[in-house]
Amino acid sequence: MRILDFLAPENVVAPLAATDKEGILRELCATLTRNGALENPDMALEAVMTRERLGSTGIGEQVAIPHAKTRGASRLAGAFGLTSDEVDYDAVDDQPVRLVFLLVAGEDATSAHLKALARISRMLKNRSFRDRAREATSAEQLFALVRAEDEALG
Repeated sequence: MRILDFLAPENVVAPLAATDKEGILRELCATLTRNGALENPDMALEAVMTRERLGSTGIGEQVAIPHAKTRGASRLAGAFGLTSDEVDYDAVDDQPVRLVFLLVAGEDATSAHLKALARISRMLKNRSFRDRAREATSAEQLFALVRAEDEALG
């Protein structure tokens, strides 16, 4: 599975308008809704927030990968955002976040959900990619970086 299988260019946001954790998650859910990937953004947001209460998806190195399975998702879909400024996200390394990759899937999509999370994690573990992504000045530039990294991962 490749990232471009579940991340469309119109679901990349740079910069995000929101300046706090819940606002970012709400903004990314709204993006997926506008582009047809979510049928019920409130249900999806609640699923993501419930997952966050189990433990922060802020994995460190200024990265968060919020995710959830929900009836509100019509298919496996991702939204990727870059914040303008550092955002407190309760990350495991106690550092603020700048890169947020939201992944939502239908309740019965366990295998695809896990494969997608693994692929996203692999991409975001690459320091060079993270550095270039934080320097992106537009959604188009950020998507181009994702596309190139996705291809490099094979």
